[in-house]
Amino acid sequence: MQAVRLSVIMTGKRNMPYRARVLVRVNAVIGTVAVALAAVLAAVFLVIVPGEDKEQDRATAAASAFINGWVAGDFARAGVATNAPADAEAALNEAADRLSVTATHIGRPLVSLDDDRRTATARFPVRNTLAGLGDWDYETAALLEKAADGGWKVTWSPRVIHPQLTAQTRLGRVREAPERAPILDRDGKPLVTERPVITFGIWPSKLTDPDRAYEAIGKNLDVDLAALRSRVAKTQKDQFVEIITLRESEAGQAAAALDGIPGVVQREGTRPLAPTREFARAVLGTVAPATAETLKNAGPTASPADLVGSSGLQAAHQRRLAGTPAGKVLLVDRKTGDAVATLHDFTGEPGKPLTTTLDLTVQEAAEAALSPVGKPAALVAVQVSTGQILAVANGPGAQGQNLAFDGRYPPGSTFKVVTTAALLDAGVSPNDPVKCPATVTVQGKDFENQDTFALGTVPFRTDFAQSCNTAFVGLRERLSGDALPKAAAQFGLGGRWQVGLAAFSGSVPEPAGDVEKAAEMIGQGKVLISPLAMASVAATVAAGEFHQPYLLDDAALLPDSARFRPTTPVSAAITKELRSLMREVVERGSGRALRDLPGDPGAKTGTAEFGRERPPQTHAWMIGFRGDIAFAVLLQGGGTGGRNAGPVAARFLDSLPAS
Repeated sequence: MQAVRLSVIMTGKRNMPYRARVLVRVNAVIGTVAVALAAVLAAVFLVIVPGEDKEQDRATAAASAFINGWVAGDFARAGVATNAPADAEAALNEAADRLSVTATHIGRPLVSLDDDRRTATARFPVRNTLAGLGDWDYETAALLEKAADGGWKVTWSPRVIHPQLTAQTRLGRVREAPERAPILDRDGKPLVTERPVITFGIWPSKLTDPDRAYEAIGKNLDVDLAALRSRVAKTQKDQFVEIITLRESEAGQAAAALDGIPGVVQREGTRPLAPTREFARAVLGTVAPATAETLKNAGPTASPADLVGSSGLQAAHQRRLAGTPAGKVLLVDRKTGDAVATLHDFTGEPGKPLTTTLDLTVQEAAEAALSPVGKPAALVAVQVSTGQILAVANGPGAQGQNLAFDGRYPPGSTFKVVTTAALLDAGVSPNDPVKCPATVTVQGKDFENQDTFALGTVPFRTDFAQSCNTAFVGLRERLSGDALPKAAAQFGLGGRWQVGLAAFSGSVPEPAGDVEKAAEMIGQGKVLISPLAMASVAATVAAGEFHQPYLLDDAALLPDSARFRPTTPVSAAITKELRSLMREVVERGSGRALRDLPGDPGAKTGTAEFGRERPPQTHAWMIGFRGDIAFAVLLQGGGTGGRNAGPVAARFLDSLPAS
């Protein structure tokens, strides 16, 4: 056939040029050789594999069908690939359930035919991922047999699941979570430790009088009764449904009132807790029963039954604090329930403590200073010499929010520290006479002083001490359009801070026009800053240089190289002038609340307008420093800086030794 075709090809080309005819002949020869070689290989293959390939393929396909069903969790489909579908399905279901398998991965089976070519063995590696423990790797094998109809089936045996499993045994597991590690203060003292608690819950099957039980719960526990009823209705009758967990010291009245009500259960235990409910709550965070969301963050070795970090540092460093659970995969006697062998050990690791920069004494002082404040409030203290965060308190009105780090507020007159740095850099002197009228109008927009006071023409240092808005607005022409953003950047505002938790470092955009520029001069307009960032402004003045605030005292978690550093620092001459001006605020200005305190504190007050009401609502601010501590106080919607924030700052500093 090939020779005939070659003859035809060559005959048809006689009229072609000589070179073309040569190429055609060469191609024809190559084609002939290729066909011949293929024929030889086919003959060799047929000699070497005289039909066994088909049986091996069929056996491999049967093993693969079983494996694919197992991996997919479709145990009925896996069972169909065996000679005992119901038994196989039940056994696979039991193993997955007993071990809490979340995923199964099985390698490609290696199938070897027996001499009779009617039986075979498939060997394959198995990896089961066990919820809350991790991966269990082992190898197993399945026997296969050719049926009368020519098809292949897995010969079912419990040993297919694991080589040591028999009809008299089953698989089981145990898991032990290590004790959660503490969060420490800067001196290694635990801020969060295991403390006694009482967990209230419902046992649905024992609720003989549900209406009475829910009425008592509603009177004594702060819970959503409708949501609780819904959860109980969706829960199996013999399963504990948690209502709420309270500190033992706070649970006494509720425990007595709910004692003896059928179906209402009280369990004593411990939880990782701070000294008090509000103590650095937003920063330290909370530990609570796992949810779908917190489980994702907790990692593959966490279990739905675990208590996991749900906020703050507890959530951010859940895996470090929780450690790794230990566990075993066991072979269990079906009759006695006793473990007869350990098939695998999971080695656990204890949690690692997390060291913060918080100072227990300073934190307690901050909490105490805010305790009488009903409105949302925050107090942040920073070590001047290092930038380490010493205290982060969010008042009871903050309702768990970390306003100290995340809050975005107009800073009001506290921003005049930054504005003054820009003015000093532009040539304004603290002794320059500057007008301070009661009001000033910029393109139809009125700016006024608090209570519309007027000072006349006085030295700029007096305008700063008395917080004269109109004086600062009147000096706006001394600054270029980008002067305030540039000055803010020298204080680290707007930088990418690596603090240890999410924190807002501020936003000071370039003003779009003269009215915006006038507003930004006094910390209004589009200027937004967090209490942490304003505490850092005060710390920069006191230190003479910017140190980015940070919360974690662990170079592995937060290296020094990760901290933000401004491209251009504030000059030493300007920070020296600012220290003098902020001291004058206390001695002769709006910071009089600190006047009788030792240690020569410096401060700046602020009253920041917000909202559309007339007159507008105001946030009360005070920032300042004394010794090696700088601070910021914010009272959200809390009045004025000098009158309302000042006394909070005074309480804070008064409870600490002056240094």
